Amino acid sequence: MISSMQREWFSNIRGDVLSGTVVALALIPEAIAFSIIAGVDPKVGLYASFCIAVIIAFMGGRPGMISAATGAMALLMVTLVKEHGLQYLLAASFLCGVFQIIAGYLKLGSLMRFVSRSVVTGFVNALAILIFMAQLPELTNVTWHVYAMTAAGLGIIYLFPYVPVIGKSLPSPLVCIVSLTAFAMYVGLDIRTVGDMGELPDSLPIFLLPEVPLNLETLMIILPYSLALSVVGLLESMMTATIVDELTDTTSDRNRECKGQGIANIGASLMGGMAGCAMIGQSVINVKSGGRGRLSTFIAGGLLIIMVVFLDDLISQIPMAALVAVMIMVSIGTFSWQSILNLKHHPLSTNIVMLATVAIVVMTHNLALGVFVGVLLAALFFANKIGRFMVVKADQDEQEGHRTYKVIGQVFFASSEQFNKSFDFKEVVDHVTIDLSEAHFWDITAVSALDKVVIKYRREGAQVKVIGMNEATATVVDKFGVYDKPEEVEKMMGGH
Repeated sequence: MISSMQREWFSNIRGDVLSGTVVALALIPEAIAFSIIAGVDPKVGLYASFCIAVIIAFMGGRPGMISAATGAMALLMVTLVKEHGLQYLLAASFLCGVFQIIAGYLKLGSLMRFVSRSVVTGFVNALAILIFMAQLPELTNVTWHVYAMTAAGLGIIYLFPYVPVIGKSLPSPLVCIVSLTAFAMYVGLDIRTVGDMGELPDSLPIFLLPEVPLNLETLMIILPYSLALSVVGLLESMMTATIVDELTDTTSDRNRECKGQGIANIGASLMGGMAGCAMIGQSVINVKSGGRGRLSTFIAGGLLIIMVVFLDDLISQIPMAALVAVMIMVSIGTFSWQSILNLKHHPLSTNIVMLATVAIVVMTHNLALGVFVGVLLAALFFANKIGRFMVVKADQDEQEGHRTYKVIGQVFFASSEQFNKSFDFKEVVDHVTIDLSEAHFWDITAVSALDKVVIKYRREGAQVKVIGMNEATATVVDKFGVYDKPEEVEKMMGGH
């Protein structure tokens, strides 16, 4: 217990503190922007980011991952806030947390194993594109000073690591933000700053219960929003955990992360904040800046609230161009450039899944929908591929009037039609043997196909014997098959 705490919290103190500082600075304008998207006061997003980050630092299953208010979640809140107001949003955020805790106890985090690599790649590429697109409003209809500051910021980010001694000691994104802010204040540049995004809160959040009627009508209003928020939140969090796992070459506890996200969202809703989830952009910033442990997430949340409440005069002076440079670096680093080269070498089905996931997420800004489409396509392509590996070989026995069919491969809903077409029912035979020793029957569609074959041959007057079933196939055939149950066969043949 103590060694685990030491490893997760204090094994990388310097790196975690510096990276957490960078993340805290980058979180401020994003939290404000997401609040505006959702149609609520900027402090709702800032309070949420503080509460979620601090709570998830203790309760989450992935050290070094950053969770806060996110754009994906904010998009789902727009209609609820517009039609019913902030208090119903807080209630929906609370119920969202409850659903996520239940998902953790049901071990739904383990379902990530059904998400293929091509879907994850598409998800990551789409997020990189969305992160870049989110910066475009800050780069349109602006003076040349903004472009110069952004270019200077990118130059600092990519060149500072090559500076002897201190280049490896300080995170270049932090150097970028501090140096450009100091320059802008010294020269007196008239460019857009964090303060122009919205008014920063002047007090710490306080505990409060959502002021909504506790009745069935309220539940019916918030239920669909809470379900959608919980699904999107868990999907984005699980995807982000996968990315951080790969970046750090470590593993995470997905089911603990589900529970942690739920507890964090409940905590945020009771402190006047909206629901959130893991942020791939901020998590990548954290990892790239040297953050590895839970301390980095805690510092990000804690420093965020300290800065916006007590250092608001200074924080409001940060040029948006500096933060845009950081986020462009994140989008470049997040995008899987190798996936473009892989389009030549990977199978067509893999490329279609990846590109479809990217297209759906970018067009709809709905991460859950993109992942759903990707997983569905991957499943269909897989089923089609496995279904084509099933063959039925017909062997004429020495014994006259006896035909043996040997089934090889996987028989399930995708290959059951091919299974049926592989038998010659017009051939006149007295005995038919169906050898399943090299086959596996997976579902009731496959069992139904076997029933049809056996019963068809019996109608033609042939005696049919099924041999070689493995234990799993025998179990499903015994449970759902009817060909060896005279009463059930009689019903089928009689049309009942």
